[in-house]
Amino acid sequence: MQGKVKKKQFFQNFITIMLFGVIGVFISASIITVGSWWLFPKLGFVGLTARDYLAVGTIFSSTDTVCTLQVLHQDETPILYSLVFGEGVVNDATSVVLFNAIQKIDVTRVNSRTILQLIGDFFYLFSTSTALGVTFGLVTAYSLKTLYFGRHSTVRELAIMVLMAYLSYMLAELLELSGILTVFFCGILMSHYAWHNVTESSRITTRHIFAMMSFVAETFIFLYVGMDALDMEKWKMTRVRFYAYLSSFLNQFTSVHLTASGIGSVLLVIEKSNSMSPILLHSQSDCSLCFGTLMSSFGSIVLLILLGRAASVFPLSAFSNYMNRRPQRSPSLTFKHQVIIWWAGLMRGAVSIALAFKQFTYSGVTWDPVNAAMITNTIIVVLFTTLVFGFLTKPLIYYMLPHRVIDKNDSSVGSKSPKEDMALPLLSFEESVSTNILRAKDSLTMLIERPVYTVHFYWRKFDDTYMRPIFGGPLSSPPEC
Repeated sequence: MQGKVKKKQFFQNFITIMLFGVIGVFISASIITVGSWWLFPKLGFVGLTARDYLAVGTIFSSTDTVCTLQVLHQDETPILYSLVFGEGVVNDATSVVLFNAIQKIDVTRVNSRTILQLIGDFFYLFSTSTALGVTFGLVTAYSLKTLYFGRHSTVRELAIMVLMAYLSYMLAELLELSGILTVFFCGILMSHYAWHNVTESSRITTRHIFAMMSFVAETFIFLYVGMDALDMEKWKMTRVRFYAYLSSFLNQFTSVHLTASGIGSVLLVIEKSNSMSPILLHSQSDCSLCFGTLMSSFGSIVLLILLGRAASVFPLSAFSNYMNRRPQRSPSLTFKHQVIIWWAGLMRGAVSIALAFKQFTYSGVTWDPVNAAMITNTIIVVLFTTLVFGFLTKPLIYYMLPHRVIDKNDSSVGSKSPKEDMALPLLSFEESVSTNILRAKDSLTMLIERPVYTVHFYWRKFDDTYMRPIFGGPLSSPPEC
């Protein structure tokens, strides 16, 4: 029942979720990119290219809302829970799509044309990946509903769903689209239609198998992050980064060899005209400068994450309240809800780690001190935000939203639509032109006054009339007898 409520709330708030998950990523990525481009050189952290700065904005725009979801009570705050849950999923998919779009643009000269090309590539990847996922989801639902060979067999039904989802991912990667976005929308369509075409035993088995796979994958990722945090080579390269740049200023010599010797010194062997003269540079202060630069860049990233998140959540929340407004009703998202949504998106997780390794390593290995420093920064940010912000999540939510007991038999919990709002049908060819014109005027008025609710209402009517009879699933509003 809990999963059903979560899915229902997810679809009812789908437009708001897409607003946070797509537009919010663009706003946050833009602020982090511009901020790091301006701050890093001032802090002495140089060596990143334009593509690297764009990637940094995308890497640190990906959120991890698992900690907040563990604290929120779905029965008490169904809308808030669905928004945090949905945004976390859409945010990850959007970040990956935007990251892939960045890899395809020419960043030698960043101008307005480059930005337009980036936006165009993003929407191309987003739309085509979405269409591919929707197609596979509908094909899977139709196959389970009409074909006989997989019916009433838990093994075959489960195999069809798993293989079709995996096939959608592989085909998306083969076509150089976004596999994660394709699987996401394929899963949405399967959950909406195909889920109702399988037996109860298949549903239980599928739920537990995918939960187990998700837990194992998440555990493996955090084990990998923990082991990589203990990689001494990256820390050593980060520590001697200052000397790598120092050697570039000595390029008037034939060659410069940089060798670490102990903790507090570096041995420079300079060759010129067949003569060698060793120079021992005591570097205790320089190493502290390098460590200070690393910590300054880490602090600036955390600050930009806070600013970028605030710049996306609060304006988009106000816009969402305006789009979801209803007469004589308070806003859907209060200021306390907005603060919790802002806080939920401050933590970074597995997607940030994966994108950082893809951008700054080659097959998981890097010998570039700048790239090693960025990997180190990403790991520190993920660990810091997960531990510190995650630790403060529970007291913050309990302070902002005091716990209250909910009566499970109370029908007022959740979003119930008034009956009079459901009385407006689609246009009918069986009625007179004047009746249809009046109905169209009422529909236009409702669209202007309550755009999000109106779009959801007409989608529900279309879904019940055309989609569910073909692809499966119960009607959301059963016809009256």
